[in-house]
Amino acid sequence: MAQYGLERVVPLSYEEALRRTKEALQEQGFGVLTEIDVRATLQKKLGVEHPPCAILGACNPPLAYQALQVEPDVALLLPCNVVVREEEGGVKVSIMDPDVMARFTGNPALEPLAREARARLEKVLERLTSAEE
Repeated sequence: MAQYGLERVVPLSYEEALRRTKEALQEQGFGVLTEIDVRATLQKKLGVEHPPCAILGACNPPLAYQALQVEPDVALLLPCNVVVREEEGGVKVSIMDPDVMARFTGNPALEPLAREARARLEKVLERLTSAEE
């Protein structure tokens, strides 16, 4: 993936990966504010087939609030997108890297918040590839 995201191919079906991604996000304090079924949307709007793919808008309210206090325009970069998609060879879970978002703003006061968010999101990916249910 380009240098703006974290990703992992997971040994799960698409449906299981989507369910477990939501659970792992919740365990790390992230709620899913939005869920876009890309496959269904493209079928409905364009009449085209697309592999299963969901875009989740994930938010950790305490971290988001702190970031908004530091830089109100960071709202343009929230929530953090998490993509679960079926592709040849497996299911990939990709997450926007909060460090990249913080660097994009140019505000160094956001860096500690981004590091904390990234650490939590890395735990989400670790959880998806662990043997635990």
